[in-house]
Amino acid sequence: MTNRIAFLSDELFDGARRLTDAAILVEDGRVLAILAPGELPEDARRIEMSGGLLAPGFVDLQVNGGGGALLNSALTVDGVRTICRAHARYGTTALLPTLITDTPAVTQAAINAVREAIDAGVPGCLGIHIEGPHLSVARKGAHDPALIRPMDEADIERLTTTGIDHVLTTVAAETVPPAQIARLTAGGVHVAIGHSDASYEVASAAFAAGARGITHLFNAMSQLGHRLPGVVGAALDSPDAWCGLIADGFHVHPAAIANALRAKRAPGRVYLVTDAMSTVGSALTQFELNGRVIQRAGGKLTLEDGTLAGSDLDMIGAIRFMTRVVGLSLDETLRMATLYPAQFLGIDRTHGRIAPGSRADFVWLGDDLSAKDVYIGGVRQTFEPLA
Repeated sequence: MTNRIAFLSDELFDGARRLTDAAILVEDGRVLAILAPGELPEDARRIEMSGGLLAPGFVDLQVNGGGGALLNSALTVDGVRTICRAHARYGTTALLPTLITDTPAVTQAAINAVREAIDAGVPGCLGIHIEGPHLSVARKGAHDPALIRPMDEADIERLTTTGIDHVLTTVAAETVPPAQIARLTAGGVHVAIGHSDASYEVASAAFAAGARGITHLFNAMSQLGHRLPGVVGAALDSPDAWCGLIADGFHVHPAAIANALRAKRAPGRVYLVTDAMSTVGSALTQFELNGRVIQRAGGKLTLEDGTLAGSDLDMIGAIRFMTRVVGLSLDETLRMATLYPAQFLGIDRTHGRIAPGSRADFVWLGDDLSAKDVYIGGVRQTFEPLA
């Protein structure tokens, strides 16, 4: 019996363009071809999708938690699985579980848990994002200042010997010098600048040393001034810097988002992240991070002093915000949630697009931009109703 499946859609977005009356032929979790319905082999099992839009599954490179689990405190395969499943509900089919600044022991435990989750085949787990602890206290945001510290030899060894294919780390450009950045990138680590109070010149030197990313553009970094362009100015000026962006209406003003998109000369190097905490896909109203209580109210998460502490955002919500509030086209917004993060991580041959050889990771979007159905590796995902 054949295991080939044909997904037939009225309208398909493959990551580059829209196709009508197209069919995706899938075998063993991979796309074999995109065909006209009349070209499909007779033995392929057919799945009809009438109405809406079939698109690549979303790729999120900054996910602290979901489904009631936070990676910092859910350091197990089951914890990683819970986070991935919580975001799959909203169309995210590949993500980097993200560890917020913590101790060396917790960092190693998170690396171990993610590596074991990948080995166990947890759907959607791509690798790990380690955000801190080598940050600027002046731009700490919700990170515990008592745990922020310089990078040492043990840290470099830990990051470059994880046994995980895709490792992203966020550092402050003034805390981690170019020589250390160069060693990390030579060891296969993707380096992003964030939680940094660096000058334009120092940030630019970090890019020259191999840093290629910016963690949540505008948030927790030196801003763009007319004489002191800061990290934001360096990020917008660098043609090679990829910028993550939290589009929830709280972290960045829509006008600032629009200006950043123009400055980066789209298409290409601004991609969406959620920076989601454990509340996404759960009924939690509060949780703890490093012993501090974070409250959930009005669509945002805050510490007691009002500091934003990650987000209560899912990727489909970010897409709605970008199209309905910022006014970006749906096709370009979808690229920001699929193709561009995959290109930054170097996995765009298999993720972020629908093409021969790519993983069969799809989200079927309703006309209201809801996730009607989600497939990971060609397998339809099912979810329990939220409490």
